[in-house]
Amino acid sequence: MRKILHADCDCFYAAVEMRDNLALRDVPLAIGGGAENRGVVATCNYPAREYGIHSAMSMAHAQRLCPHLQRLSPDFDKYRQASQQVQNIFNELTPIVEPLSLDEAFLDVTHVERMKGSATWMAQWLKQEVGRRVGITISVGVAPNKFLAKIASDWQKPDGLYTITPDQVIGFLDQLPITKLHGVGPATAKKLEAKGIHTCKELRATELPVLLEEFGKFGVRLHELARGIDERPVRTERERKSISVESTFDRDLPSMTVCQEKIAELVVRLEERLARNRYPAINKLFVKIRFDDFSITTMETAGQTPAIESFLPLFDTAWQRAERPVRLLGVGVRLVSEDAQRQLGLF
Repeated sequence: MRKILHADCDCFYAAVEMRDNLALRDVPLAIGGGAENRGVVATCNYPAREYGIHSAMSMAHAQRLCPHLQRLSPDFDKYRQASQQVQNIFNELTPIVEPLSLDEAFLDVTHVERMKGSATWMAQWLKQEVGRRVGITISVGVAPNKFLAKIASDWQKPDGLYTITPDQVIGFLDQLPITKLHGVGPATAKKLEAKGIHTCKELRATELPVLLEEFGKFGVRLHELARGIDERPVRTERERKSISVESTFDRDLPSMTVCQEKIAELVVRLEERLARNRYPAINKLFVKIRFDDFSITTMETAGQTPAIESFLPLFDTAWQRAERPVRLLGVGVRLVSEDAQRQLGLF
């Protein structure tokens, strides 16, 4: 039986700013671009969340919800430094660490003998050391696998610690809403609820053939998660699945012609990023558009040549779905998976 920790820094960017300026601790604070430049909230502290503010919300909307909201532009150099300090502490406990972003990671502590092998004591140690050395709080979930550990870390946020032991898994899942399952978005939840399935207990009572008929291969995943099954290992090196560049514009791009000029600029930036990554094997090309009404559409095609001649037809097709002014444009490539590359090597 594995022992997995999921550690997640609480409102990370905001926490670092509050650490460095104590006057910000008890006031609503958001980190992100200014409303005048159509910025969005990258993160916010808990006083701001009491007003309904959340990440990815437009800063203009956030400031309407809370007129006295304090806003700071992000300082990524400072955040990366704090992140490295946190990651160093993780690696003191175990070398098997899978960073998910600057502020969270999975840790496999199955074979760690310190603290009498208690994963809960290890989680307490992490929280104490991050607080003492970095000056911020983290929430940690302890469980037999990654799926449950990630849910547990969010269970008592902020500054939380929640443990799910192997004999508690089924009891914990019985009351867990299906919306907490990874991969269950609004559309999938709606389909499940239409069948009277609202909790993992109800999902577990649904036979696998029924789930397969309705959800295809994702039905197998639902069947496993409802039983707390997740065999994914903690990977010290995460496989990169795509490379992309995008821009949010201060003013909406009014026409297809103007957008096409911006696409050309983005393709140049994408080429530079591919060069820095030593031109990885490409599976597909894609274009992403966010219109002025915040609706998003993407268009992709199989292809290996990330040239402007390949991206423009994709953009034209995607733009015609709404034919509205454009707020954001992005271009990118989906990469050939490591498994697929190994299989190709066999031939």
